[in-house]
Amino acid sequence: MRSRAAGGVVVDPRGCVAVVRQRARTWSLPKGHVEDGEDVLDAARREIHEETGLTDLELVRELGSYTRPGFRHGLPEAKTITLYLFRAPATTLQPLDPANPEARWVSPDAVAGTLSNPADGRFFRRHVRPLLDGA
Repeated sequence: MRSRAAGGVVVDPRGCVAVVRQRARTWSLPKGHVEDGEDVLDAARREIHEETGLTDLELVRELGSYTRPGFRHGLPEAKTITLYLFRAPATTLQPLDPANPEARWVSPDAVAGTLSNPADGRFFRRHVRPLLDGA
C-alpha cells in the first residue's frame, strides 16, 4: 500500500519550529494524508491548521519529498511525505485535532532529536536545518 502525506516545517518569529504529538505516543512535524482530489500544498496547510491551530502561514518554499515506511489502518504502507517551509506570525499553538493533542515550539537544534521517526529526523537534519542556519 502507498500513500501521500503533506505538511510543513513551521517557524515562529523567534526561529523555533512547531512539533506535534500524535496519538499521545510520537512526535512529528505537523503533517497528514492528502485527501482524494486535494492539492498537496492545500493538504499541508490544512494539516498544519488542524494539528497546531495556526493560520495565515507565509509559504517560504517547498522543501522536497521523501518516502518512508509507515502504517495506516494497521497495515504497512510506503508513505511519501512532501514538506514545505512556512513562517508563522503567531506563537500560540492550539491543536484542533484530538488525535494530535499537543503542539510545542522547539529550537531548531532540538527538532531532529525530538522527532520520533528516524527518517523524519534525517530529512530535517539534511534538508531543513542548513536552510534555517542561513535564515
